[in-house]
Amino acid sequence: MPRFAANLSMMFNEVPFLDRFDAAAKAGFKAVEFLFPYDFPAREVAARLNGAGLQQVLFNAPPGDWTKGERGQAALPGRQAEFRDGFRKALHYAAELSCPRIHVMAGLAPAGVPHDTMTAVLAENLAWAAEQAHPVGVKPIIEPINHRDIPGFFVNTTDQAAAIINAIGPERVGLQFDLYHCQITEGDIVKRVEKHLPLIAHMQVADNPGRNEPGTGEVNWPFVFRRIDELGFRGWIGCEYKPAAETTAGLGWFAPYK
Repeated sequence: MPRFAANLSMMFNEVPFLDRFDAAAKAGFKAVEFLFPYDFPAREVAARLNGAGLQQVLFNAPPGDWTKGERGQAALPGRQAEFRDGFRKALHYAAELSCPRIHVMAGLAPAGVPHDTMTAVLAENLAWAAEQAHPVGVKPIIEPINHRDIPGFFVNTTDQAAAIINAIGPERVGLQFDLYHCQITEGDIVKRVEKHLPLIAHMQVADNPGRNEPGTGEVNWPFVFRRIDELGFRGWIGCEYKPAAETTAGLGWFAPYK
C-alpha cells in the first residue's frame, strides 16, 4: 500500500508550523515532509516531530534568498561555496530529525549561461553533496519542476534529471518524482514512473489543475496509486498540495491508505 507523508508547508496551515506535527498525526499520517525548517532550531523541530510520533522523510536544502525569487543554487556558476555552506546546514538538521533525504534545488537558469555549464556545476555540486551525505545515511535528491509554477527552473523533465543522476550514480543521488510537475510538463505519468522507477527515491503528489488534493482535478489517482504499489515502490509519497479548503475536510482521498 502506498505510504503518504503530509507536507507541513502546504497542509495544516490552519495552525502555526510547529503545531502542524500534532495535527498531521491526529489526521492519521505517520510521516511528514516540508520545504524549509531553518526558521526554527533543529532541536525544537525534532521535539515536535518526536512528540507526535512521526518520521521526517524529506526537506529542502537552503535555496538562496527565497524572498528575492531564488529557487536553489546547485546549478549556478559562482555560487558553489554558498551552496556547500547551505548543504552542511541541511545535514545538521537531517541528523537532528533522522531524515534520510534532502532535496537539492537546482535554481533558475540565468540568461546567457550555457546549458552544459549549468549541468556540469549541478553534477559537481551533487557529487560533493553525496560524498558529505553518504557517511551519515542521507541521500541528496533532485526534482524536475514545471515552468508554469517556477518559470525558468533549470531541471524541467524527468529525462534531464535521470541523465544527471545516472552520470553521478543512482546509489549516490536520487530522483524526487513529483507527479504534479510531471503531469504538467510531460504527462503520461504512469509510464514515466515505470521508466524511472530504479532512480526514484521519493514521490510527491497534487492534482492538476489547481495543485489541490487528489480527486479535485483531472488525474485518476486510484489507478495511479494502485500501479505505483504494483510496481513495488516502497518509498514515501509526499502530499505537496494546497488543500482546496480546510485541510482535514479534504482528506477523504486519504482514508483508504491510512
